[in-house]
Amino acid sequence: MSEPILEPDLPIIDAHHHLFDRHGTRYMIDEFLADMRAGHNVVASVYVEASAFLRREGPEILRPLGEVEFANGVGAMCAGTDFEGPRACAAIVGKADLRAGAAVGELLDRQISAAPDRFRGIRQIVMDHPSDVPFRYFFTGRPPQGIYGDPAFREGFRELAARGLTYDATGFHLQLPQIAALADDFPDTPVIVNHMTVAMGLEMTAEERAALFAEWKAGLAEVAKRPNAVCKIGGLGMPIWGFGFDTRETKPGSKELAAAWRPFVETAIELFGPERAMMESNFPPDARSCGYVELWNALKRITSGCSAEEKAALYSGTAARVYRIALP
Repeated sequence: MSEPILEPDLPIIDAHHHLFDRHGTRYMIDEFLADMRAGHNVVASVYVEASAFLRREGPEILRPLGEVEFANGVGAMCAGTDFEGPRACAAIVGKADLRAGAAVGELLDRQISAAPDRFRGIRQIVMDHPSDVPFRYFFTGRPPQGIYGDPAFREGFRELAARGLTYDATGFHLQLPQIAALADDFPDTPVIVNHMTVAMGLEMTAEERAALFAEWKAGLAEVAKRPNAVCKIGGLGMPIWGFGFDTRETKPGSKELAAAWRPFVETAIELFGPERAMMESNFPPDARSCGYVELWNALKRITSGCSAEEKAALYSGTAARVYRIALP
């Protein structure tokens, strides 16, 4: 499907994407650049860890260093004099297991050294859910549970905070109270809520989905009260939201996507405000439901009533500030 580009001049920093070649799925820089150049004015991007390109050898705790080295090489290529186009991987969010406590400091220091101009922080996925249903859609199976409750986690987080790094929080809406507590305990650290936290809507009735939305909204509202909390708007193409677009032979256009996604997107923007919200593609996971062009068109349709200043913050300004991205 191909649509006319809405607001083609609006600068976009894609605040969340991945690159990998595994499990029969390839999405590397050539594929990403093809999407970035498809018509929207995507000027830069934030690379977020996907447990990809980990080192084969060495201490387990240091193996995520390989992914930062990889992403920094891509970022250097896209910022080089021989390259014309968007600055992919202008900022990098790496992986670290904060349950290692103070020992994680060595990894953080080496990640900073490996990408001093681009490394901004880490993501540790915490997706606890009582049902097995959502984990059928995970490449790596059910992730470790109870991470936020591990006493060593906050010890590791202190190492993050001491270096002025950010923390990307990826989880289900059930983790929102724990994310709020984390933001309280470390008020000087940006806590970036990924994908608005997923309201897992698989195998639910309409009444159950309505109750889920209300619970998700209440939890997100509490996190939004923390001034150091920021929200990424997107990730709605992942099957675990339960929209069902991933099961269709013909992918939806932006009007249909916007109609389905609007309540979540508008709620998140209302709660955080444009100055603490940033738009993301979450590609390639969101590609299971839609194309890159249609995704950004859908988000633009939803935000069509925003002012020029609000759009500037949502689509590039907040990401540039939080991830310290300097563009020409």
